[in-house]
Amino acid sequence: MALQKPPFNNLYSLFFLVNILSFIIVMTIPSYNCLQHHDTLNDYLQEASGYGSPHHHHHHQQEAYPSYFSSIDDGQSNNEDLILMRANVLDLNIFDKVGTTSTSAKTFSVDAFGAKADGSDDTKAFQEAWKAACSSAGSVLVVPDNNYLIKPIRFSGPCKSNLTLQIYGTIEASDDRSDYEEDDRHWIVFERVQNFLVEGGGTIDGNGKIWWQNSCKLNKDLPCKDAPTALTFYKCKNLVVENLKIQNAQQMHVSFQGSKNVKISNLIVTSPEESPNTDGIHVTSTQNIQITDCVIGTGDDCISIVSGSQNVQAMNITCGPGHGISIGSLGSGNSKAHVSGVTINGAKLSGTTNGVRIKTWQGGSGNASNIKFQNIKMDNVSNPIIIDQNYCDQDKPCKEQKSAVQVKDVVYKNIKGTSASHVAIKFDCSNSHPCEGILLQDVSLERQRGDETAIALCNNVDVAQVGVVSPHCP
Repeated sequence: MALQKPPFNNLYSLFFLVNILSFIIVMTIPSYNCLQHHDTLNDYLQEASGYGSPHHHHHHQQEAYPSYFSSIDDGQSNNEDLILMRANVLDLNIFDKVGTTSTSAKTFSVDAFGAKADGSDDTKAFQEAWKAACSSAGSVLVVPDNNYLIKPIRFSGPCKSNLTLQIYGTIEASDDRSDYEEDDRHWIVFERVQNFLVEGGGTIDGNGKIWWQNSCKLNKDLPCKDAPTALTFYKCKNLVVENLKIQNAQQMHVSFQGSKNVKISNLIVTSPEESPNTDGIHVTSTQNIQITDCVIGTGDDCISIVSGSQNVQAMNITCGPGHGISIGSLGSGNSKAHVSGVTINGAKLSGTTNGVRIKTWQGGSGNASNIKFQNIKMDNVSNPIIIDQNYCDQDKPCKEQKSAVQVKDVVYKNIKGTSASHVAIKFDCSNSHPCEGILLQDVSLERQRGDETAIALCNNVDVAQVGVVSPHCP
């Protein structure tokens, strides 16, 4: 396969740009303690899991629905002052050369390190190939077009310089649950890797069926246990992940945790609709992340954005089946949560159990603010627009509590389509911390069934309505 453009002539140029970027962000976005004090790889999974806590090559389409996305407006609004959407301080052009390779770059194939691709365990070969590539300057690690079986594995940085991982084949997870005894929350982890490009059009397959069958969400007689996230990027910086298929995750498909400056594009993320807790793309404690042109259909949220995440952009997203695009859940176990600067611009959701959702537990604190959902098409979606501040994903009822995560400055603009539920707009906000600065602009949602009209339920919310809004908050 033809190799690509040369790497940075001078890595100092990258670090200079990143430092400038960091300065701009510090000057324009109020600071807060994004990461938890105990910032270990397992900490964040307590809330995300929903358990125990209130506890050949694929050419990906550039635009999933080009006719739709080219016809919708560009998001300019006279009502921008209702929400102080920051200037796009994330200049993702700095990534254009990250991890790209030249003909002089050294290539390492997992096959050269003993990978057999015959159904036997290739974990050691992958580990050795990574060590060699990571310790060489401007290297390329190649997974050829074969099917490789690997057990849980961690690829650790920092590496010597820019690194590219080209996945042409399929990487499949061991389905022997005893292989995960040391860490039952992760399968493939990339940690502390900088200036890293992952691409190739191949497949990462979590082989999750055995985990789904043993989930308490499918079998109430079984105890609730954790399951691995298929692919985790932990504390990575200047990261590009593109042109991959990620499927059949044990639990979540791909998670970005504690990372900065991330660009994701042209991913196809799929699992059966009934697979439990299989979020597509999960973002936690991550700043400056752009997700574009992705097709996601799973058994849980297509995209979930949780505490510590800031300046998150998602554009041209196709979602369904699944639970929609969610901010949260936030505030479980009386925790403090912060999410800000989220823009979802251009999405089509089909047959999902929610549309665009903000979900918080009672008893939490902190805030979710400066959020924009715009240019979104709903097709037979239940709860197309929902803020749920009484979220309770546990068997026993959640007790009523006064504290709450504050939800404020949220724009819903140019959202149209059909609702599978009678209630198309639901703002179920906190009694003690009502939702503030909510704007509905040019929103039109009709009942999928023609025999009844869609309605809006709006409790404890300060809402402005501009243009044609249907249904309308009373």
